[in-house]
Amino acid sequence: MTGTVRGAGPVLAAAALAVICVASLRIGTHPVAFADVISAFTDFQGGDTDRIVRYIRLPRTVAGLLAGLALALAGAVMQGLTRNPLAGPSLLGINAGASLAIVLAMAVFGLGSAAGLVWFAFLGAAVAAVVVYTLGSLGFGGATPVKLVLAGAAFTALCGSITTAITLLDRTTFDNFRFWVVGSLTRASLESLWAVVPFLVIGVTLALAVASSLNALAIGDDLARTLGTRLLVVRGLGALSVVLLAGSAVAIAGPIAFIGLVIPHIARAFAGHDYRRVLLWCALLGPTLLLVADIAGRVLAQPQEIQVGIITAFAGSPFVLYLVRNRKVATL
Repeated sequence: MTGTVRGAGPVLAAAALAVICVASLRIGTHPVAFADVISAFTDFQGGDTDRIVRYIRLPRTVAGLLAGLALALAGAVMQGLTRNPLAGPSLLGINAGASLAIVLAMAVFGLGSAAGLVWFAFLGAAVAAVVVYTLGSLGFGGATPVKLVLAGAAFTALCGSITTAITLLDRTTFDNFRFWVVGSLTRASLESLWAVVPFLVIGVTLALAVASSLNALAIGDDLARTLGTRLLVVRGLGALSVVLLAGSAVAIAGPIAFIGLVIPHIARAFAGHDYRRVLLWCALLGPTLLLVADIAGRVLAQPQEIQVGIITAFAGSPFVLYLVRNRKVATL
């Protein structure tokens, strides 16, 4: 790929994302013309179409942008920190830990908005990261990709069992949780999203701050030290970034699977292995894929909807099988 194409690529990706955002405002059970979308913001009259655009589809689109950005960046940073091509918030139990913490918050404290749940999402994501990495580091060879995936699968199963038990015993929690758990953008509001934005900004800033150091980590710890990389600091900041990003995404949209795993690999196809460019591409491709999946869920089963988490799981599962079977991605 030539330098010219690489330079133009992010611009084209940003333009594609803008088109998808407009499509997200227009497409659904109630189709909206482009002129009516513009009118909803420039000449709001309070009619049904104006309300659909401003109070339903706009928050849903913004939620897709933020959650897609957070999941994609979290996945890229996780893969860089662990040098594990199978690392991702869903596959390594981060989403499951955040989800369990949110269920406990719903059941014990009666919380239901992202503003109240975000702190519990961070706590659950942090505990999950520590537990999975500790379990995956036990035994000969340290934290190998296969051991981390197995530890993540076991921790996810445990969290899922406890989550199911809580929701089955509490009807109110079950009603609040049953749509959110599959991964959904439908319950987003601009007020709740604003509560998450500060944490998301910090997570993105930390991810960008460690991007150059992730390039050094890719060649091995020993060589990274000789280049002056402070491994403990980089891993600490990177882990904090992942917790903030994954926790924010779960608080916004629930445990959406595979975005954090798939997008970094697609980004590398365009950007190469320089994490500064990989993160840029992730920031563009993550929201694009999540919004495309959400739009597909609106149109595939009309007049009903398929939640976006179901669409991403259906599309992402074959990609995981490809990664497991393809020896070329055994290491990063």
